[in-house]
Amino acid sequence: MATYTMVPERAALHGQFSREFPPALTIDAGDTVIYRTLDAGWNLEPRRSRNPEERPAKFTPRIEGHDSGHALCGPLAVRGAQPGMILAVHVQGIRPGTWGWTTAGGWASPVNTRLGIDSGDERIHLWTLDPETMTGHNQDGYQVRLRPFMGVMGMPPDAPGLHPSGPPRIWGGNLDCKELVAGSTLYLPIPVPLALFSVGDGHAAQADGEVSSTAIECPMERVELRFELQDPGALSTPWARTPAGWITFGFHEDIHEAGMIALDAMVRLLGQLHGLDRHDAMALASVVVDLHITQLVNAGILGVHALLPDGALTRIAVSG
Repeated sequence: MATYTMVPERAALHGQFSREFPPALTIDAGDTVIYRTLDAGWNLEPRRSRNPEERPAKFTPRIEGHDSGHALCGPLAVRGAQPGMILAVHVQGIRPGTWGWTTAGGWASPVNTRLGIDSGDERIHLWTLDPETMTGHNQDGYQVRLRPFMGVMGMPPDAPGLHPSGPPRIWGGNLDCKELVAGSTLYLPIPVPLALFSVGDGHAAQADGEVSSTAIECPMERVELRFELQDPGALSTPWARTPAGWITFGFHEDIHEAGMIALDAMVRLLGQLHGLDRHDAMALASVVVDLHITQLVNAGILGVHALLPDGALTRIAVSG
């Protein structure tokens, strides 16, 4: 199996999803790609000031429309990938850069308006990151543990034109799930021939909800992904196997419906893993499955993920 590299250069960068974008790289199933990525905002250097008007240098040239979203690397074409098949993305390693940023408030959004922070300037936190100790601290000395992951991993819809990188979709995209750390495998239904996978939006750390609309946004020095193709399956939403356990995702404008989508997928997964019908799977889900708010902020499409923690459900011999 071959290993390739992809760096943030003009031919491999875009800010939207589109089935019409030519591949930046074509690989075979089983191959590995090692990426270096920009932060979501296309920045080439750390912010030096908390003043929103003082912006760092950004990647140029940018193409209007084509680049109006997260800075994504790709598309990556996988030979043999066809709609209906499943793309397995194995996250083999992630190393963040040495700087990042988080913002809060200063613009109207459902969360900002509800919490009364939609007026005035946005508040910017500047983070210094240590990839060796996997810790970061902000300008005020608050320190956090880093748990890096990629916020955007996905493929374009099978529809013409440009599609924004902001919302999550059943083929992936802006998932913003903090559990997709190194050691995870993300399973995505493939919508278009060759898959045309893209990745970006590095997060050094994030809580469930991503409530301010940003995590610790950072460039990634190294993102190692291995790609496999699986036979057509019944995935109607992404699944993932993570160090925390099995995860199923739900996305919808209504948070309750997003939860129902994630729960329905988890009930089906429990059925596959343990040979259960829906009634028994639901009974056990009520005991061992947690529902988490993935994010509340992605272009009006809210996310919930269901988590079956490792070791939460085992089976013993029962006499009688």
